[in-house]
Amino acid sequence: MVDSRVASDGVAVRRRRQCLTCAHRFTTFERVDEVPLEVHKSDGSVVPFDRGKIVAGVVAATKGRAVPSERIEQLAVEVEDEVRLVGGEVTSAQIGVAVLDRLRSIDEVAYLRFASVYKNFDAAADFHREIELLDKLGGSPAR
Repeated sequence: MVDSRVASDGVAVRRRRQCLTCAHRFTTFERVDEVPLEVHKSDGSVVPFDRGKIVAGVVAATKGRAVPSERIEQLAVEVEDEVRLVGGEVTSAQIGVAVLDRLRSIDEVAYLRFASVYKNFDAAADFHREIELLDKLGGSPAR
């Protein structure tokens, strides 16, 4: 190996190599090969992880709220990173909890909207219980 540096895109290592026999020089790129992440859903099905579904759910929850799209994308990346640490298989419940944990600190209304779908609220008492839990946990710093 003659030279090694991070490639311009930042996600690969560029290595300049030289053949020991003929002295021919060539370049190789090394990239991380991620293990596919599978999501075990509550109905028993298994689907590939799709960060776009997290983004879509959070976009719906934050509709009309002052939450920048960059923050939503960052949330989705953080959730993906967290569940990848669990391993190649994760439950949809683990993903939902990870999203809720982050939404709580971003926007309380979006948190309640997401929780109402995720936790299948069917009465006003469910919202009241969740608001009490939110207050007990400290709520959002952006009040």
